[in-house]
Amino acid sequence: MPQGKPAVVPQDGLTTRQRRNRPLLAVHTGEMKGKSTAAFGMALRAWNQGWSIGVFQFVKSAKWRVGEEAAFRALGKLHEDTGEGGPVEWHKMGEGWSWSRKQGSEEDHAANAREGWAEIKRCLAAEKYDFYVLDEFSYLFKWGWLDPVDVASTLAARPGHQHVVITGRYAPPELIEAADLVTEMTKVKHPMDAGQKGQRGIEW
Repeated sequence: MPQGKPAVVPQDGLTTRQRRNRPLLAVHTGEMKGKSTAAFGMALRAWNQGWSIGVFQFVKSAKWRVGEEAAFRALGKLHEDTGEGGPVEWHKMGEGWSWSRKQGSEEDHAANAREGWAEIKRCLAAEKYDFYVLDEFSYLFKWGWLDPVDVASTLAARPGHQHVVITGRYAPPELIEAADLVTEMTKVKHPMDAGQKGQRGIEW
C-alpha cells in the first residue's frame, strides 16, 4: 500500500468514504513485545477523535498497575473535566488472572474468563464504546476457556460503528479469519537475549 493507497478497490457498492470509515477488528499477535503497546497507541488516536474507549484487560494480575492504565485513567479524567478527547473506562477482568495463575482453581479462572467475555458481548450489543481494547485476550483460547467460533462470529456481527483491537499470543485461526487487520510481532532481537530483565518505563 504505497502512500496509504489500496492496491485493489473492491466492487462492493460502497463509496470511498463508507469503505474508509467502516469499523475494524484488529488482532495483534505473535511472540514479540509490542502487541499491547500498539493497541494502546491506536486507543490514543481514538481518544483524540473524541471516541469512547473501553479497555478490558485479561490475564495480567488485577494488582498489576501498568503505565497505560494510569495514563488512560488520567485522559478519562481530563475528558470529564474539560470535554477534551473521549470518555475512558478501564475494566480489570478478575483477581488471579496472571501469567502465573496462582490464585484460584482452573475452573475459577475459566468462569471469570467466560463472565468477562459475556460482559464484552453485553457492551457490544448495547454499542457502549466506540473503541475496545481486549488486552491479552487471545490467551483464553489457548487455555480452552472460550470458544473461538463464538467469539469470532460475535465480533463479526457486532452492530453499529465499534472498533475492536485484540492482543495476545496464540490468536486462533477463526479470529484471524474474522479480523480486518492482523499484525504478528516477530522477534529479531530482544534485551532478554543478553540477560537483561524488563525495566520500568519500557515494559510497564
